[in-house]
Amino acid sequence: MRFIRSIVKQFVFWMLLFALSRLIFYIYYWNVLSTDKIETADVFLSFWHAIPLDISTTGYILAMPLFILFIQSFWSPKWLNTVNLIYTIVVIIIYFLITTAELGIYDEWKTKLHYKALNYISHPEEIYNSSDTLIFFSLLAIFALKITIGIWIYWKFIFEKIEKPADSLLFNSVFIIITSLLLFLGIRGGISEIPITQSKSYFSKHNFINLGSVNSAYSFFISTLENYKFKDTNPFSFYNLDEANERVYKLHEVKTDTTISILKTTRPNIVVLILESWSADLIQSLGGKAGITPEFNKLEKSGVLFTNFYASGNRSEQAMTSIFAGFPSTPIRAISHNLDKIIGLPSLTKILNKEGYSSSYYFGGELMYGGINSFISVNGFDIIKEGKDIDKKLPRGKLGVHDEFLLNEQINDLNSTKEPFFSALFTLSTHSPYDQPMEDVISWAETKSQNGYLNSAYYTDKSLGEYFKKAKEQPWYENTL
Repeated sequence: MRFIRSIVKQFVFWMLLFALSRLIFYIYYWNVLSTDKIETADVFLSFWHAIPLDISTTGYILAMPLFILFIQSFWSPKWLNTVNLIYTIVVIIIYFLITTAELGIYDEWKTKLHYKALNYISHPEEIYNSSDTLIFFSLLAIFALKITIGIWIYWKFIFEKIEKPADSLLFNSVFIIITSLLLFLGIRGGISEIPITQSKSYFSKHNFINLGSVNSAYSFFISTLENYKFKDTNPFSFYNLDEANERVYKLHEVKTDTTISILKTTRPNIVVLILESWSADLIQSLGGKAGITPEFNKLEKSGVLFTNFYASGNRSEQAMTSIFAGFPSTPIRAISHNLDKIIGLPSLTKILNKEGYSSSYYFGGELMYGGINSFISVNGFDIIKEGKDIDKKLPRGKLGVHDEFLLNEQINDLNSTKEPFFSALFTLSTHSPYDQPMEDVISWAETKSQNGYLNSAYYTDKSLGEYFKKAKEQPWYENTL
């Protein structure tokens, strides 16, 4: 009976742990439930629809304890109990790390924790700098509390030492066969033809509830498993190279030159301003609400606005390789992480350098994140300025120098730069934690985080207005794109 009791108690423990984590998720994001007008019935139903995937996850977790119990039914040295205990504690810690991380990322990513998050483990300071300090330490406290309670409950009420083998060989054989079969069926999701998937937990029209229903450990495990297999292969390779090249050539073939010239000179200075996290939602003429970026609206009237322009990816490192090297966003991992490949990429900067342009790149934070620094460094810029290279007296947020001061830094430097020049600047104030240095003027968004984002966009837009006002006074402005 002690063998049956041990495995049943562990099963119940994990099922309750999953339900508790789900409850914490809903409590933590209670504002989403009210803002999205999610019915209470949907919240309760999510616990019901989560059961099959929770059972499957529990089956995976209990595979090791069951194997240990199998050995202990014949031979039961004390150290096997220790192995079982350590294994479970490690799994508890990993599971709570996943669920706590999800509490932190959902507000911005609107997804479960997935494989790409592993890219940032090597830079924990980026995780800290990108989050609100209070929220960061609150999550740490939640993580520590969950681990403490989880391990205490397991040690006090669940863990059971097996001191001697089973009394009956017949019982031992039946126990192992039946339990193994039940775990297998639980992992697979029953005897149906199609094995269980994450979609089993989807039932609501509200994606927030669906995400809450999906087991976090299962989701992260599947995401890692499915994406890791593409680590050294190209998942988009469907044609042989010759056929692919022929198709691409036809797509890009220009039979008639339809280029429209908008420049007064063939050798203008070029300044590229890359606006962190800006989207069409911020711009009134592109469908956004009025009043968020009024200065940008003024710039539209004196410039060219591209209305069929799309992001190449959703991460900063993807943007840099796209803008400067014309390299598209790649799945799983940005090419900027492949130090052996970025050397061979073409570069707009290198081309302009050959044409006699001087070049510079400005960023108020740290460029090492996402491999941006390595890519920018080999890109050919004459001058690279990041946060540590800028006057320490200038006001800063958690991520670095605020946009208005960085923009001013660039203008001051360009006044003494040899023309023609190519200068790029990457803003940061519109990245969480949105700690821009002016008072909030927007308060109508649905959540605090959204208000923070919109106010940071308003701040950066205001800084752009001041930037162009000052730039127009400089002698190089009339010859600058």
